[in-house]
Amino acid sequence: MHLPLFDLPDGTPEEFASGAWHLRGFATNRAAALWAALTEVTLSAPWRRMLTPGGQSMSVDMSNCGALGWISDRRGYQYSKTDPLTGIAWPALPETILQCAQAASRLCRFEDFVPDACLINRYQSGARMSLHQDKNERDFSAPIVSISLGLPATFLFGGLTRNERALQLPLLHGDVLVWGGASRLRFHGVKPVAAGTHDLTGEVRINLTLRKAG
Repeated sequence: MHLPLFDLPDGTPEEFASGAWHLRGFATNRAAALWAALTEVTLSAPWRRMLTPGGQSMSVDMSNCGALGWISDRRGYQYSKTDPLTGIAWPALPETILQCAQAASRLCRFEDFVPDACLINRYQSGARMSLHQDKNERDFSAPIVSISLGLPATFLFGGLTRNERALQLPLLHGDVLVWGGASRLRFHGVKPVAAGTHDLTGEVRINLTLRKAG
């Protein structure tokens, strides 16, 4: 039996589906350091709008850090060791981001998470992410860790097929999600982000998604 959200202290993992956990406010105290780290990353790997395989521009600005970076173009979704925009390797995964993700994963019973990819998404007003599965990785035994900064958003967490009804989970600044095991391949997405301003990130929401891809 799960306690109501308001009975849980910040950072306490709440399992909202089998193998899927919500850690409210877990990254709040680390937010300034995370923001500084990702700002450095995007100086080397600038924000860009990627194309879907169908040729449509995504509504979310993206960058990457780590040994592998997630990219999308007309050839499909894939991981690459180099940034197609600059032709050089992606920036290294900052230690502050790695430590936050690993600390969260350990609390959720994923003891040996060693991510090699961190996708950074920037949501401006109206940006969204349609329901999708993360299935370009080689090893599905590792969890996914998602860190939210800035403006609030509504996270959609569906089932193992696209037509299953999705749970709507409000996410605030500093919230972290961890999902793996039975939930690793569940569809998920983000509803359009409402306009607003946050003291740290300004008029955007930032999402860091860490995975073991290679």
